Amino acid sequence: MDIQKINCKDVMQHICESLGEELNSEKCIEIKNHLEECTDCQNYFKSVEITIDCYRKYNVELPAEAHDRLMKFLGLEEKK
Repeated sequence: MDIQKINCKDVMQHICESLGEELNSEKCIEIKNHLEECTDCQNYFKSVEITIDCYRKYNVELPAEAHDRLMKFLGLEEKK
């Protein structure tokens, strides 16, 4: 299985889709500008990236309930 590392555009796309916005909308541009300047947000996203990489690297299996809670916390839950 070939897992590709997520990039900045993918992150912005997800954030904007979650907000119901287009990638080039004013709100998404503001978010991008904020993320480029805010070290707290940069650190937060870096910690999420490291966590995801660790789970992939060590092939950690989470119980479904824990996985669902993590996805909800990260705002990545699947729409049904």
